Amino acid sequence: MPWPTHIVAAAGYVFDKNDNILIVKTEHRGWDCTGGQIAVGESLENGVLREILEESGIKASLRCLAGVYSNVGQDLFHDGLTPIPTKVMFDFICDHIEGKPTPSNETSDVIWVPKSTVLKYVTAPACLLRFKNIIEFDGRVRYCSYVTKPEFRVLSSRFV
Repeated sequence: MPWPTHIVAAAGYVFDKNDNILIVKTEHRGWDCTGGQIAVGESLENGVLREILEESGIKASLRCLAGVYSNVGQDLFHDGLTPIPTKVMFDFICDHIEGKPTPSNETSDVIWVPKSTVLKYVTAPACLLRFKNIIEFDGRVRYCSYVTKPEFRVLSSRFV
């Protein structure tokens, strides 16, 4: 039996001192939080802080883990040919330390928006689910599994 293959990713939902949340504009998902794949030998914490800095120019600190998600769909990459492994994603609430929002080669725009209006920007269904859970975060870590294609569907959702 071959070893299972998963993509491990971490996302940073960065808040400033005025409770605004940082969002980045991406090519395939539209407005989203910062985040991405964790490199071999890298911790989740270091990986999410690296991704935040790379994608937005913002230096942040970790506040807490807020969610764990599994995209268990058997999708193809944007090229329509390459299979994408199952994804396991860890969502962290983070605090702004320093830096000004700066686009990168992965993001075309980076802005701070009030937490109360962020859902007006986010359109991808999986991103919307995760942002809603961040906004409603009450200290309990949520676990959700879902598929994104052929249409978005939540398979399970509970606190852990």
